[in-house]
Amino acid sequence: MPFTEKLLTSLPPIAAGGRQFKRYYVTSETASISPEIEAAAFETLPKLLPEADGTPAAGFVVLHRGGDGAAYLNAYTWVWDNVLHMRAAAAAQPVLGCPDDDPTHFLVVDRPWIGCVWELPPIQHERDAWVRHMLVPDVADLDGYLADAIPDGWTG
Repeated sequence: MPFTEKLLTSLPPIAAGGRQFKRYYVTSETASISPEIEAAAFETLPKLLPEADGTPAAGFVVLHRGGDGAAYLNAYTWVWDNVLHMRAAAAAQPVLGCPDDDPTHFLVVDRPWIGCVWELPPIQHERDAWVRHMLVPDVADLDGYLADAIPDGWTG
């Protein structure tokens, strides 16, 4: 399968399940994220979150529209002060058990996968931003963490 670049877009954080999430969208020239897909994904987001454990309530999501019409939501949540928890949901992807081709019909995916090659670029940045703003300073800077996002560009 040949590799084709996709666009990575950073959007302002959103609140869900008592947490703040940075948003990254992965799209292509032929696969965009409609407002309906976005709304359905973020309605599903609370189902992907772990119980609060006292860690500052933050994380990031990657919402990806595949070229085959499927949609994917990866929710990465900081837990245990320095551990990244991940759960995902998918829509319109029969290989993952989705019953139809509706990209707004998200189902929780129960596989130990952390993301595809287009969804992984934010992970290193987010690790470094968490360390920089939350673990190194004497006083954690959640606002600084939430403002520190990857600039829009290609997934690499």
